[in-house]
Amino acid sequence: MFPVYADGTVDRVMKVDGPVRLRTRFLDLFLRHGAAGVAATAVAMAPAAATVLAVPAEARMTAPVDAVAWRADARHLPDPVTAEPAAVHRFLDAAGPAERRALAAEFPGVVGALDGAPVALRYLANRQSMLAAGAPYRDRDGQFLLFDPRGDGLIAQVFGDLSTADRIAVLVPGAGDRAANFFRGVGGKLFRSTAVQAGNLYAAARDRGAVADRYAMIAWLGYDAPDGIDLSAAREDVAQTGAATLERFVAGLTAVRPHATIALVGYSYGSTVIGVAAHRLPAQVTDIAVVGSPGMGVDRATRLGTTARIWAGLSTSDPMRWVPGVRLFGLGHGRQPADPAFGARVFRTDDVVDHDHYLFPGTDSLAAVAGIALLGTDGRAGS
Repeated sequence: MFPVYADGTVDRVMKVDGPVRLRTRFLDLFLRHGAAGVAATAVAMAPAAATVLAVPAEARMTAPVDAVAWRADARHLPDPVTAEPAAVHRFLDAAGPAERRALAAEFPGVVGALDGAPVALRYLANRQSMLAAGAPYRDRDGQFLLFDPRGDGLIAQVFGDLSTADRIAVLVPGAGDRAANFFRGVGGKLFRSTAVQAGNLYAAARDRGAVADRYAMIAWLGYDAPDGIDLSAAREDVAQTGAATLERFVAGLTAVRPHATIALVGYSYGSTVIGVAAHRLPAQVTDIAVVGSPGMGVDRATRLGTTARIWAGLSTSDPMRWVPGVRLFGLGHGRQPADPAFGARVFRTDDVVDHDHYLFPGTDSLAAVAGIALLGTDGRAGS
């Protein structure tokens, strides 16, 4: 049993004293009373409160595997972190097929993560990296635009033919997701698997008439997501870095498929990542749909700074509904997008029973999001 304080909050960190326990209790207070009340409480919790209330840090992107050797190469290869994806695309296009394959063989960690690189080349490089990583990745079927086994891991799987797609949808997952549970699901529950959820969206789009070679769905775990519903999930530090990597990823998609339109789907904290990135995304992003969102970093859709249509769904049975719609001292993500005052187009979630089943087969929300991802409409009149 976790200790319960007089105000009803729960200490979820057992046998740990000091800042860890303090930060966890701070988060409980934030969720229970809202940021305004917590800010006053934080004063009495110094010095740890100074860290808790700090302004979110700037994004720090991590270089891919093999980056040091790649940068030292005498051929002056484009930097995998700073070179624009369009410039990467031009460089590799000029290199020719043989040299491209040689680069993928020599630097699979870089080429597999290189936004702007040809799709087939990234598939080849990531297959090599997954074989080298061993179980459980070695025998995994599929097409992968990203694979990095370091730390919690990064991975992105493609459903459909990305090389010919006119419409591309990208699913951005939230807290608790990592490479180790990408296929089997958080807590071993398949319905919480990012790969399974993206597969469900792809299948639902096919049921709506999507042509296999004109539509692609990508499950993109391209950032180090929060470990769970903890302090990092109440802040935007992680979202800042995730947004920077998402921006590059989308720029890479537009470099290889310039005539395709793009839809982004944010699940839970993934919606916060998209919200932070929104003002830097290209016009090819026509639709942004979020489910179970704690907030997108702004109070109104018009403040996202994007021309994309904004869609939102939040079940009445989702505990996320009780997260305070505020931002204060680095905590909180603003008004929930499903709130009418936010200004998003709200789609049905009537049959969603919790925070985890928005993309479950047969639900209204899966049908709605699949329609948005494919056609920019949730299927209702006037949408």
